Amino acid sequence: MIYLDWPWVLAALPLPLLARWLLPAARAGSGRALRLPFLRELGAADALLGARAGGRVRHGLAWLIWALLALAAARPQWLAEPVPLPLAGRDLMLAVDVSGSMAQEDYRLGNRAATRLDVVKAVAGRFIERREGDRLGLILFGSRAYLQTPLTYDRDTVRTLLGEAVIGLAGRETAVGDAVAVAVKRLKDQPQDNRVLILLTDGANTAGNIAPLAAAKLAAQAGVRVYTIGIGGGTTGVRTPFGTLMRQGPDLDPQTLKAIADETGGRFFQATDTEQLTQVYDELDRLEPSLRDTREFRPMHPLFPWPAGLALLLSLGIAFTALPKRHKAAASLVEVSQHAS
Repeated sequence: MIYLDWPWVLAALPLPLLARWLLPAARAGSGRALRLPFLRELGAADALLGARAGGRVRHGLAWLIWALLALAAARPQWLAEPVPLPLAGRDLMLAVDVSGSMAQEDYRLGNRAATRLDVVKAVAGRFIERREGDRLGLILFGSRAYLQTPLTYDRDTVRTLLGEAVIGLAGRETAVGDAVAVAVKRLKDQPQDNRVLILLTDGANTAGNIAPLAAAKLAAQAGVRVYTIGIGGGTTGVRTPFGTLMRQGPDLDPQTLKAIADETGGRFFQATDTEQLTQVYDELDRLEPSLRDTREFRPMHPLFPWPAGLALLLSLGIAFTALPKRHKAAASLVEVSQHAS
């Protein structure tokens, strides 16, 4: 259906008539005219009569142009059919560790050895795909924490940027506290009870400007629940010229990660293999389900360019058609004056 956003503008349609009725008429000129009995034979009278007839047509077109302009000013719009719009119930920020230790190949993906970051990309990517209707954001942290993607409904972009993350992009060390602080800054202005941070790391805090527990207190004050996931801590693969040697990895700090989760009302998970990490994200789906509501949205397509464009074309047409007639009438009058002289 067609809808006028400002229908009251149509009240301006009779303004030219009011101006004609209320304003005084223009004074007639005091110039003298020369009466010629042979004017018709010279063809000048026909030119003048044609100009008068054309004036009536231009007068009608002027009214049409005025009506089109008033219609365009009323902002006509085409209302399309209602479209259901899902509303998110969660604002989820993902903080992923890309420090140097994430390059260790102590996990398996399918039937091959894989780095910790490769496994996180695969498992977290499937988690992102399932969060339909939620707003997701991505933080990558190493020696520093950087916001890679602000909160958005575009899950494909978040998944793509996570897949493009590389080891050492944010430095080789681990700034857990900075990652929590950046997430709190982005989540604190979002609706209450929907502020969630999922932090994944494989190491203890070794860099940054804020301690992890201090950042956890800020998160608790801002109402941000933090779920911490510790990976690694098991056997670590070390590449050597003689193959990959396995050794125990002491780099994980589960006590600090658990303290962060407890302080903010979240939970701590530890995943020493790919299957456990998959189960962790399945559990997060259960703990933080997508609370969806549905509202209807009717797309609006503006139509005002059509009457405005038509008015412009008619105005140009009047201007171009009037020029030859005026020139013809003027030429005839010049011819008459020359003949009379």
